[in-house]
Amino acid sequence: GKLTARERIEMLFDKGAFVELDMFAQHDCHDFDMQQKRPLGDGVVGGWGKVNGRTVYAYAQDFTQLGGTVGFAHAKKVCNVIQLARETRSPIVALLDSGGARIQEGSGAYSQIFYENIVTSGVVPQISAVMGNCAGGGVYSPALTDFVFMVDKTSQMFITGPLVIKEATGEEITMQELGGAKPHSQVSGVCDFVSATDQDCIQSIRKLLGFLPSSYAEKPPSISNDDDPERRDDDLARVLPQNRRTPFDMRKVISSIVDNGDFLEVKAGFARNMLTGFARLNGQPVGIVANQPMVLAGCLETNSSDKAAKFYRTCDCYNIPIICLVDVPGYLPGVAEEHKGIIRHGAKMLYGFTEATVPKITCVVRKAYGGAYSAMGSKAMGSDMVFAWPSAEVAIMGPEAAVSVLYRKEIESAEDKAKLRREKADEYREKFTTPYYGASRQIIDIVIRPEETRPILIKALEALKGKQVAAPSRKHGNIPL
Repeated sequence: GKLTARERIEMLFDKGAFVELDMFAQHDCHDFDMQQKRPLGDGVVGGWGKVNGRTVYAYAQDFTQLGGTVGFAHAKKVCNVIQLARETRSPIVALLDSGGARIQEGSGAYSQIFYENIVTSGVVPQISAVMGNCAGGGVYSPALTDFVFMVDKTSQMFITGPLVIKEATGEEITMQELGGAKPHSQVSGVCDFVSATDQDCIQSIRKLLGFLPSSYAEKPPSISNDDDPERRDDDLARVLPQNRRTPFDMRKVISSIVDNGDFLEVKAGFARNMLTGFARLNGQPVGIVANQPMVLAGCLETNSSDKAAKFYRTCDCYNIPIICLVDVPGYLPGVAEEHKGIIRHGAKMLYGFTEATVPKITCVVRKAYGGAYSAMGSKAMGSDMVFAWPSAEVAIMGPEAAVSVLYRKEIESAEDKAKLRREKADEYREKFTTPYYGASRQIIDIVIRPEETRPILIKALEALKGKQVAAPSRKHGNIPL
């Protein structure tokens, strides 16, 4: 069910638009009888062409030639394509299907590719699709790129394979259980997109490229659309349950706001309490970061913090405005999270949002509590505009938790503790957490009706399109990795 390297290339590019480079490259290895096996192209097809009319560079490893293994000639071809993409300010797509490093040639070939991935990072979009095997050190090339695609049941990536693991630790596991699309999209977070087939994967890459500029020096491409920028969705006024503790699906809010309900979700299966992805507002690409109350009540934890931090930085690299939709009750409590390093991981999210210089707009839908709200784009953290629905609660902590601290003695001595706690919580909520109180302190710019969310976001994007921020003088910041 897999396509060949050339079939993948042909499907990625517009019809007849691909131009191949280094077609006759051959390796120079003469050990282990390798002089008898010198296929033209050395197991990789590379070049440039047009994708939806825009120049894109790409290479596809050919598993039918020497297992697609990476030797020095192979690596040189790949590096040449990446260098040209960087120098011409064009996206680079890697279609990976390789047995790993070519051990007959010794070590060092992969390091050249890693170097090119790193120096190209943030210059042009780098997209990797693991469409077969990707093992050993070779997994670090896709890991260094902006987006990683995998094909369900036919692709896998791992540092050490099942046989080595069994020998070293005694554990028995299949290739798909160890490094297939499911574990990497749901457990490790290495994979951003999962496709059912090679064909679906390549079509998804083409769609993703439509949201991205060709390089950091350009704006993302806007398109004309037939979705009215003034459209109001009255259903948004009824999307929130009456009980503040009852979850709702934030995807419904996103699909109601964006053009034609089209939301390209990134890392959909990983850290599902956080939603990240691309959409358009009046034809303009935006990156959306939103809490998902359906999972863990929308709390932040280590994985969701990493997921959002990476997405903030990716949007900032490629001039894509960030929109945050907030319903966050705080960080997930527990010993496990503390010991996993929620302090360190949560700090990445704070850093990523503040570091971003693109237009940043926040809309508080319901809860926005404490430091978790800071990570979701509070005014103090550098959000350009903060909107809030009338249902919003902006506070250092939830009213119930606050009164337990503020009125502990009174509650302990009260005859009806539950009644007093409830009364004090309602009093605290009405006095300190409403969006009108936040607006009076200028931490909220505008209180909006839910059905006005789409038109006000579009107006705000228009107002912020000329935003320019001068970076402080320094070599670079030190993100808490």
